[in-house]
Amino acid sequence: MSSQNNEVIIGLEVHIQLTNLKTKLFCSCSTNYRGAEPNTFVCPICLGLPGSLPVVNKKVVEFATRLALALDCKINHKFWFFRKNYHYPDLPKGFQITQYNKAGGKAFADGGKITIRVNNHKKEVLLNRIHLEEDPARLVHKGSIATSPFTLVDYNRSGVCLIEIVSEPVIDTPEEAREFLKQLKSIVQYTGISDLDLQGSVRVDANISIKGNERSEVKNINSFKEVERALSYEIVRQKNALKRGKILTIIATTDARLGIINLKLAAAVDALQSLL
Repeated sequence: MSSQNNEVIIGLEVHIQLTNLKTKLFCSCSTNYRGAEPNTFVCPICLGLPGSLPVVNKKVVEFATRLALALDCKINHKFWFFRKNYHYPDLPKGFQITQYNKAGGKAFADGGKITIRVNNHKKEVLLNRIHLEEDPARLVHKGSIATSPFTLVDYNRSGVCLIEIVSEPVIDTPEEAREFLKQLKSIVQYTGISDLDLQGSVRVDANISIKGNERSEVKNINSFKEVERALSYEIVRQKNALKRGKILTIIATTDARLGIINLKLAAAVDALQSLL
């Protein structure tokens, strides 16, 4: 492996909908929301109305156990849910129920690994943890995010169960990242917990840095091919920034209709860096 590749540090956070569940994470609303009328598969719990009391779906624990065993994780016999507070239209409660393995908390499972092979080179990609969390609502735009005159909110997806697989930052190339995701998809489908061919069933956040500099994050990438493209783009951006003496930490989103990374953000980053 070249020294150039060794300069790159990549970690992935993969959010997978448990599409084979019939009901949501904390309520009995149906998860079969695709193609349904907006805001019809909702209740006081997944809308976060006052007085509602969530109850964990037992089937979620079974499905998460299947995946944890398949990934050779250490399952925690006790785990906690936390509130992740942020304000955005897709989150009616003002917080997301998720898991956190710090501050005395425990995720569903720790550790684990996935074996990949790239260019006849075999490698074990270590995992940090897997944890459970709610999916937020779906934001709907006319055309692209950048050009839409309005944003609509469909809460049918709110409260659907996500399982998040977090890798250690040990991935060296965009090609390794794509192979990791392909192997993870095979394992997930073998366990029978999700159909990753369904639209919106998997979303990836990719963290990347070069030479130990500040990391950047590209969020909500919805295809494995786009993960590889976005990482390749970000490697070039960071190397060009290094030539100018500094890397800005950015959080970007992908939009297939505009290009690999949100063009407004990319243009702003380039403009700022040109002043450094």
